[in-house]
Amino acid sequence: MKPGRLLLRAVVGGYFIGHGTQKLFGWFGGHGLHATGQFFENLGLRPGKRHAMAAGVAEAGGGALLVLGAATPLAAGVLTATMITAIIRVHAKNGPWLTDQGYEYNLVLIAAVLALAETGPGSPSIDGARGSTLHGPKWAFLALLLGAAGAAGAHVVAGKAPAPEPAPDMPAPAPEPVAAPDDAATPSA
Repeated sequence: MKPGRLLLRAVVGGYFIGHGTQKLFGWFGGHGLHATGQFFENLGLRPGKRHAMAAGVAEAGGGALLVLGAATPLAAGVLTATMITAIIRVHAKNGPWLTDQGYEYNLVLIAAVLALAETGPGSPSIDGARGSTLHGPKWAFLALLLGAAGAAGAHVVAGKAPAPEPAPDMPAPAPEPVAAPDDAATPSA
């Protein structure tokens, strides 16, 4: 048994499951698909709901595969894709440091999942039980390429989607009536 890799899979994969289900179902204090889709629209990921669904499924599904130690390079690839997209769309402008809302944490997660793709998930795991040899430097590199391709695909899809229609012009609210000075409070001559 490899408890270090099991711990890494459980923690990283478990949190990815949590983040995915926040997006999809609003679990664990998340906002759900509708609100996450609106947020993604604001990031330029259009159509927002479709991108939110893809990110949620990738995170929850990739996290579950990671926890189980199943198809580890595939799990690493889809999770890397979501993290690269998050870096490009949200965190890159803030620099590297987490204290400035930067991409530090996203890079740590990418490194963790790619390390598991390189070393293998250890045991107990589905890959280990199957005798899978789908790990090593080449598999980690392929997972990285898959992640980069997934992030590029999200960017291309978002770029081809039409911008949302501007909200129809709303009539301006009527001006508030100006109150006349209170003459009753002043004595008359």
